[in-house]
Amino acid sequence: MSPTFAIFNNSHRRLLCNFYSLHLHRYISIPSSSLPEINLNLSHPTYMIWGSNTGVGKTLVSAGLASSVLSPSSIISPKPTIFSYIKPVQTGFPADSDSYFVYRKCSEIFLRRRYPVSLFASNHALKASVPAAAQVLGAEIVEGSECGLKDLCCYEERRMQGEDSGVVRSKLVCKTIYAWEEAISPHLAAEREGAVVPDSQLLDSLQKCLEVCSRDNDCDRNEGIVSVIETAGGVASPGPSGTLQCDLYRPFRLPAILVGDGRLGGISGTISAYESLKLRGYDVVAVIVEDHGLVNEIPLSSYLRNRVPVLLLPPVPQDPSDNLMEWFDESRSVFCALKDTMLSAHSERLHRLHEMPKKAGDIFWWPFTQHKLVPEEIVTVIDSRCGEKFAVHKVRNNDFITQQFDACASWWTQGPDATLQIELARDMGYAAARFGHVMFPENVYEPALQCAELLLEGVGKGWASRVFFSDNGSTAIEIALKMAFRKFSCDHGIILDSPDMNMVGRCPEFKVLALNGSYHGDTLGAMEAQAPSSYTGFLQQPWYTGRGVFLNPPTVFIAEGSWKLSIPEQLQSEKFELDVFGSREELFDRSRDNSELARSYSVYISQQLLQFQGSSRFTQVGALIIEPVIHGAGGMHMIDPLFQRVIVKECRSRQIPIIFDEVFTGFWRLGAESAAELLGCYPDIACYAKLMTGGIIPLSATLATYSIFDAFKGDSKLMALLHGHSYSAHAMGCTAATKAIRWFKDPLTNINITSDGRHLKELWDVELVHRISSLPEVQRVVALGTVFALELCAEGHDAGYASLYASSLVQTLREDGVYMRPLGNVIYLMCGPCTSPHVCDELLSKLYGRLHQFSQRKAKESQAREL
Repeated sequence: MSPTFAIFNNSHRRLLCNFYSLHLHRYISIPSSSLPEINLNLSHPTYMIWGSNTGVGKTLVSAGLASSVLSPSSIISPKPTIFSYIKPVQTGFPADSDSYFVYRKCSEIFLRRRYPVSLFASNHALKASVPAAAQVLGAEIVEGSECGLKDLCCYEERRMQGEDSGVVRSKLVCKTIYAWEEAISPHLAAEREGAVVPDSQLLDSLQKCLEVCSRDNDCDRNEGIVSVIETAGGVASPGPSGTLQCDLYRPFRLPAILVGDGRLGGISGTISAYESLKLRGYDVVAVIVEDHGLVNEIPLSSYLRNRVPVLLLPPVPQDPSDNLMEWFDESRSVFCALKDTMLSAHSERLHRLHEMPKKAGDIFWWPFTQHKLVPEEIVTVIDSRCGEKFAVHKVRNNDFITQQFDACASWWTQGPDATLQIELARDMGYAAARFGHVMFPENVYEPALQCAELLLEGVGKGWASRVFFSDNGSTAIEIALKMAFRKFSCDHGIILDSPDMNMVGRCPEFKVLALNGSYHGDTLGAMEAQAPSSYTGFLQQPWYTGRGVFLNPPTVFIAEGSWKLSIPEQLQSEKFELDVFGSREELFDRSRDNSELARSYSVYISQQLLQFQGSSRFTQVGALIIEPVIHGAGGMHMIDPLFQRVIVKECRSRQIPIIFDEVFTGFWRLGAESAAELLGCYPDIACYAKLMTGGIIPLSATLATYSIFDAFKGDSKLMALLHGHSYSAHAMGCTAATKAIRWFKDPLTNINITSDGRHLKELWDVELVHRISSLPEVQRVVALGTVFALELCAEGHDAGYASLYASSLVQTLREDGVYMRPLGNVIYLMCGPCTSPHVCDELLSKLYGRLHQFSQRKAKESQAREL
């Protein structure tokens, strides 16, 4: 057999460049302001080859693996096979080209072993810096170009006929996507050669290359395919932009093969590399190490506790003239074992993904879910998360992983981008390793102290002096109620200075002043502090009595392009000059405090409280509790800020303690660190959770003024606040909160912070928001901070929390890559404090398009009913 080589002179190269310039736009996209959508075909295995350091033999492993996969004895399939090798980043080019090495060595192995099948091998180099391109194309081709990337379009191929010429040939496809001349770290080479590649562009290019591989496979179902992507240098080596490669490629989360280091010091380096990958959520399928006579594989296997196989390669000859053919022959069984491990892991992964929906339906009891309405086929299988996006398993012709933006912020907890997610994981790992868990009362440790100081300097600045930690928002509310009732009892002479604290026969019945539509959690005490709703009915809480005076609040919203005020019936007899506002800022303007509307609010609230003044001491309004600005679970209603300021003022004048439930609204959710800043008034007690830790682990805090704390001081322990949780102020949660709080308010890590550091920039395009509010199917819109919500026009059973009216709309948006979860006929988008406005624009645009279709479909259904 004599191989066929494709030899090209400069004129041929020019023709190829012209050809590829027409088609490479499918591979290489221009940089975008956001990372590309990741769609990973799972119909065939795709792996990433990592090195514990540079020079450990990643490319040798890639070549050996390719020869094993392409061997006729391969167990992948009796059918011909494609092996796709991709090198996204190459330095030292063209003198050093890993894709060329794999191409050349596999061809040599094929010829040496005289396989009966034929092989078609190709090697592509797509783009290179100007200095690297000049080495390949000639200086005259790139003359006048000083920096940037050139379309290299360098291509070569070999056709090797097997002994059985009738057998369809297998394919080896090798590609280098980006190349630089200097043999140094990619970030330095890119900078020195004036050819920096943004992360988004590199990932998009890699995505396109993988799509081409999958498309080739789809065109011929009689072929199998295995893809490997080989990284540059070590796990934490920088990519062209300076981003560590373990972070750069994280959106793909491809299963990993780690090439360890068998040299002196290699045990430490390999373990460090392994831990770096695991910290970022990669699945390491195998570790493979060259034998340097130091038996590094033994301690590595011990450390990994046999969770991951450690394969040992024979020593690589050091003679530069050795063509390594004998070494590849000697390593054949090792590469076969590696191939089998990879194929088995891929098969097991697919099996797990396929069986998860049924298993979930059989054993889970999902919260807030009617299981009869959740067939197996609509269960979302989440493979992982990267920043604000889920990686979701889908089956449509083939298995694939696609991304969905978490537009409900996983029940309003989420805020991290991909970078913060890794920062949180690392810091929490440190906290777990240093502290584990330690009990909190009478103790102090750095994470809890730092977190408490940050809370008082941030959301509690100017009013709070104490922090009480607990585990979630609902329990934070329970604690706040206890604090408020104690303070009220002290201020109003209910608790006497009695040595035995005997209150038998003198305990009043406390009620709260609260607003209809508010929601404060699922525990029994928290539910008592909210008005009757779907959450508190007999089917949900038979003990519920509703221990409160619940007022109907005025709400504000956008409709038909304008901010409007909706006043409850109790106030509609009054004549007001203004019920439309020119902007959202007007709603929060403190000049409204002196308006006729403010006086009407004051009269209305006073009348409601009057019934408890001078009446029996055994029924008292002992606290005001409100969700400042927006009611979340109650339907994303925005309350008139003026009304909430007035109600706070009225209660303060009566020495009724004020509780702000900021579990949902706190930490930039509404565009300020605390919703109290938006209102321009402060509570006596406030509750925080959800976004406080960046959403990575549960933790809550109840902040209080000194006077609240002072109400619990005394000589007896019985006067103390006898409330606590086993994991109060746990180190991991406090560490995460410390990181997230600092991250969100630092303009160096959050580009959305305004110059004064007090607010977020506008995230939702105002013009598009107003257009959506003018659609016929939209009743109202609220847009504030990270929240965009709308209520669909609906009546009867189609309206309210139990409504399924929005289900079809939500499902289509999920197909568009937007994961939403409705509140009946209310749907919402929620991003994080660091989300790019460009991403918010994309979300709104997708929603706007689907709303148009939804409106048209509903119009047709209405016409059909009339006929």
